This record gives sequence, C-alpha cells and structure tokens, in this order.
Amino acid sequence: MNSKEQHTQLIKKQALELGFSFCGISQAGFLEEEAPRLENWLKANMHGEMKYMENHFDKRLDPRLLVPGAKSVISLLLNYYPQQQQNPDSYKISKYAYGEDYHFVIKDKLKNLLSFIQEEIGEVDGRVFVDSAPVLDKAWAAKSGLGWVGKNNNLINKGNGSFFFVAELILDLDLVYDNATTNHCGTCTACIDACPTQAIESPYVVNGSKCISYLTIELKDALPEQFSGKLDDWMYGCDVCQDVCPWNRFSKPHNEPLFLAKPNIIDYDKNQWNDLTQELFNEVFRKSAVKRTKYSGLMRNMKFLNGDK
Repeated sequence: MNSKEQHTQLIKKQALELGFSFCGISQAGFLEEEAPRLENWLKANMHGEMKYMENHFDKRLDPRLLVPGAKSVISLLLNYYPQQQQNPDSYKISKYAYGEDYHFVIKDKLKNLLSFIQEEIGEVDGRVFVDSAPVLDKAWAAKSGLGWVGKNNNLINKGNGSFFFVAELILDLDLVYDNATTNHCGTCTACIDACPTQAIESPYVVNGSKCISYLTIELKDALPEQFSGKLDDWMYGCDVCQDVCPWNRFSKPHNEPLFLAKPNIIDYDKNQWNDLTQELFNEVFRKSAVKRTKYSGLMRNMKFLNGDK
C-alpha cells in the first residue's frame, strides 16, 4: 500500500471515529457542470434576499481559490435524524434544529480531524467548512460518492436517506479519490408534489425565495401575503420535501448526544409557543440554530401562521 492509500484510509477511519456518518474524497478542481446551473439560478433571482449567494462566484466553483494548492476535498456527512418527534399540536421546527447548533458541533469535529491529519501525516495545509464559506457542499459530496443530489436539491444517500449535515475539509494533500454514484430519483415527483409553496419549480430547480426555510429564517422583512395559509405550520425551517422522500424510509436515528432534542421543542404546544417571551426564547434556544431567526422573527412567523399579519 502506498502512502496515498495509507493516508486516505487513515483519514476515513478517523472521520468515523469522530462520529461522522460517511466520508468521501474528490479531487479539487473547477465544478464545470455546476457553473451554468448556478449562474442561471442567480440570474432568475431564485436566491431572494440571500445576496451573499452572488458573492465569490469563482470561489464557489473552485476550492483551489479558497485553499492555495488544494488537491483534495474531503466531504463528510453527519446524521441528524431524531429519535423523538414534536408534539403534534405544535408549530413545526425543522429536525436539524432540535439540538445544539450544528455549525459548532461539526466545526469542532472538523478541527479535530485536521489536527489529527497534521499530527499523523505531517505538514498539511487545509481549511474546514460548515456552511460558512462559498463551497457547493452537496456537489462535492455527490462527486465523492456519498449520494446524489435529488430533485429537491438535497443530497440523498441510497441506504440512509437525506437527513444529514454536509461539511468539508479542503487539503493540499494528494489522496485516493472516490467515484460519483448514480442518481436514483427516477420518475418520482413526491417532493415536487408535496412542497406547500411550490418552491421546487421543476426537477432539480428550487426557487429559494419560495422555500419555507427561506421565508421563516432568511427573510428579514414581512412574510409575503401570497404565502398566507401555505406555510403548513412551520415556524422555523421545513422538512416536507425530505419527509415525503421514499429514500428517507431508510433514515436511522442519530447517535450524537449534542443533537438530542431539547424538551421544550418536543413538548410545547401552540399555546405555549404563542406565550413565548424573549427571556424564555434565550433559554430554550441557547446554543441553538434557531437563534438565527431571533425572537422577533419567530414571533413574526407564528403570527403569520395564526393569520395575524
């Protein structure tokens, strides 16, 4: 076994020991297929107010512009599918936000992995990424064989579904590269048919400005009247296109203690949420991704769901 193979095995083994669900590796380079797709999506203004998507166009498509001398993109998946379910008489919160903020949980694991690589292999330069920089994470995960990008633009793993966080480690180290897998969406249109706001305008084209996740989290202004009665009780994020995906019948509960659901998130009913105070919001959502929408945003969402504009 040559050193490249040894290094690859070592990294993949350590990634799993750190709690990651899957690890795949692809060669750093320009994402030719994604370039026109991203350009057309931006031109059609499907990113709404997410103006940051317009920045660093070249960097989004070429990790060598993010890490000088980059040779490998290590893609990692971390399962967040919960064992517990929310109270059925509650406003809905996306499953990924049941526990602690994934940005911090995953970044810690990635930093540990990078330190391990530098200790075991030597002088390796690299950067860790969790939704924090212009990296097309799902494209890289698909390239490295961890799944395919479905019609709802989520990464789908054949044996485990799509309830995964996707993260990257970009290194200036040559490794053995994995091959992309095949697409298994077939003729299924479950996600397109089920989307409450028709955000999936055609297979593989999601209009971000219509997506409930965008509306309840990213949008800072008043919610547009056209979506009245269409948010399906979601007050933070949305899982509809994943919940109906046939591949998610293979989802298995995660085993990450930091992602365990906070009791209030599981137990509260609508009346309790409607009475939420700023103080209680700070307490319930301490170290939570829900803090992104702020107390005012969450209250705005609930009022909209109640028909109170």
